[in-house]
Amino acid sequence: MQDYEVSVAFLGTWGPFQRRVFFLLCVICVPFGYQTLSVIFLLASPSHHCHIPAYSNLSQDWIQASIPTQVAEQPERSSCSRYMLDQVQNLSTLGSLELVHNLSALGSIPEILPSSLKQEGCKDGWNYSTEYYHSTVVTEFNLVCSDQWKQPLTSLVFFLGGLSGCFISGRISDRFGRKPVLFGSVALVSVFSSAQAFAPSWPVFTALYFMIGLGQLSGYVAVFVLGSETLTGSTRVFFSNLALPFVYVFAIMLLPATAYLVREWRYLSLIMAVPGLACIPLWWLVPESSRWLVSRGRLQDAETLLRSAALENQVEAPRVIFLSSNVERATSEKDESLSFLDLLRTANIRYITLMLWLIWFSCGINYFGLSFNISILSGNPYLNYFLMTVVELPAYAASWLAARSFPRRLSFISLALLGALALLLIQITLHGHPAFTLSLVLLSKFGIVASTGLLYVFTGELFPTVIRNTAMSSSAMFSRVGSSVSSYLLQLAVLSEFLPWIIVGSLSLFSVLLCLFLPETLRQPLPDTIQQMGLVQRFRWPRASTPLPNKSAKDQISAPEIICTTHL
Repeated sequence: MQDYEVSVAFLGTWGPFQRRVFFLLCVICVPFGYQTLSVIFLLASPSHHCHIPAYSNLSQDWIQASIPTQVAEQPERSSCSRYMLDQVQNLSTLGSLELVHNLSALGSIPEILPSSLKQEGCKDGWNYSTEYYHSTVVTEFNLVCSDQWKQPLTSLVFFLGGLSGCFISGRISDRFGRKPVLFGSVALVSVFSSAQAFAPSWPVFTALYFMIGLGQLSGYVAVFVLGSETLTGSTRVFFSNLALPFVYVFAIMLLPATAYLVREWRYLSLIMAVPGLACIPLWWLVPESSRWLVSRGRLQDAETLLRSAALENQVEAPRVIFLSSNVERATSEKDESLSFLDLLRTANIRYITLMLWLIWFSCGINYFGLSFNISILSGNPYLNYFLMTVVELPAYAASWLAARSFPRRLSFISLALLGALALLLIQITLHGHPAFTLSLVLLSKFGIVASTGLLYVFTGELFPTVIRNTAMSSSAMFSRVGSSVSSYLLQLAVLSEFLPWIIVGSLSLFSVLLCLFLPETLRQPLPDTIQQMGLVQRFRWPRASTPLPNKSAKDQISAPEIICTTHL
C-alpha cells in the first residue's frame, strides 16, 4: 500500500513513537523465544536402568550385576531390561558375587553366571541419573522403553499446535486486529505454561503443550507483522531483519541458563510463564496497527492514532491524512489479490514454488533436527545448548550482510553447503574428538541459520507483489511441517547413531541442489505480476536473470521491505 507510506511520511522513521513501539515489541517477543526449545529440557531423557527393589535383599554388587551390559560402540548398561530377579536372588544365596565367580572358575559349582540368566523388563520401574536433570516429564511419567514413542509424539503435538495457530490466528488477526492476537497469544502461553506445571498425567501435559505451541508461533508472527506495519523505512528493515531475530535468540539463550538453575520441570514451567505475565500490562502502551485500521476502513481510528503519534514525535499532522480515493484503491487491490492455488497455476511459478517449499521444509527439519540431535553429544547439555543458541547471533548478522551485497543464490549455496559439509564430517569425529565434534555442530548451526535467514529475503524477491504474502505464508507453513517431522529424527539413531546427522546434512545438500535452478534476484527489479517473474534455470549453472523492462530506477532495490500478513 504505497499510498499509506506517503500518507504517514510526516511522522518520520525514528521518533519517540517509533522508538517506543520498537522496544516494546522487542520485549514482548521474549516470552515466545523463551518457549521455542522448551521441549528439549522438559522432555530430556537422562540415562536410566531398571530399578531393583529393596525387598530383593541383594547386595550392591548383585544389584549391579543384575543389569545386563550392552556392547555396541561403547559398553553401557541396559536401559530397558534386567536379569530375572528371582533367579538372581537364588544365585546370590551361594555367597558374594566374587565368591560365585571363583567357585565357578574352580569347577566347584556349575558354571552359572548372571550373564547366562534370562532377562525381563523393568517391572519395578527405573532409576534415572540425576547428574544433569533432577526431574523431567520423561522421568516422572516414565516415557521410556515401551513408552518411548510418547517422547517424539509430544514434540510433534507442540509443533502441530504452532501450525494450527498460524491458521487460526491469521483469520482472527485479519478480522479483529493484530493487537488482540498478540496479547491473546501472550496470555495463552503464560496461562497454559502455568497450568502445565500441575499436569497430573502425560495426556494432560500433551494437551496443554499443544495450546502453548498454538500461542508461541502465533505470537511471534503477530509481533513481526505489527512491527512491520507500524514502522516504516529503514527502521522497519532493521526491526524485521536484525533486531527482532536478535531479541528472539537472546530469549532462547535464557532457557538453558534457567534450566541449569532450576532442574525440576514443574518449577521450570512456572518460571517460563513469568515473562508473558509481565508483558500483559503492556497492552496499554502498544498501539494497534494503523495500516490494518485503514485496510478495514476505520479511518477515524487510524487518524486518531496517528495524530497521537504526531504529538509524541512533536511534528504537525496534515489536516487530512488519508484520502478516500486512496483507501478505495487499496481496498480494490486487496479484493483482486490472487489465491493460494495461483502459486501452482503456470509452469514457471509452479516449479519455483515447489522448489522453495522443499527448501523451506528442509530448513525446518535441519534447524530443529540439529537442536534435538545435540542431546547425544558428550559434555554438559546446558553448555551445549547455550553455545548452539549463541552461534545464531553471528549467523543472523552474516545473513543480513550477505543480503546487502552478495548474490542470493551464491550466498545461500555457500552458507548451506558450509552447514552440510560440517554435519557430514561429524561421522569421523563423533567419539574420538568431542571438542572438535562440538565445533563442527556449531559451524553447521551457523550455516543453517544464516542460510535460512537469507531465504526470507530470497523468497520475497522471487515472487511478484500480487501473491508475495501468500507465497511467504505457504513457505513458512512447510517449514513448520519440517520442524514437526524433526522430532522423530533422533529416533533413527536406534538404527545408526550417524543416521540423523547424515539425513540433516543430506537435506542441506538437497537444498543447495534445488537453489541452483532458481533465478538470481540481486539488483533486479521486484516483479509485480506473475508474468514478470524470473525464469527457472534448466540444466546449467544459473546466471543472473535478465533485467525486467519498464521499471523505474526507484524500484531497483536489493532487499525489499516485505510485509507478511498472518492470513494464509
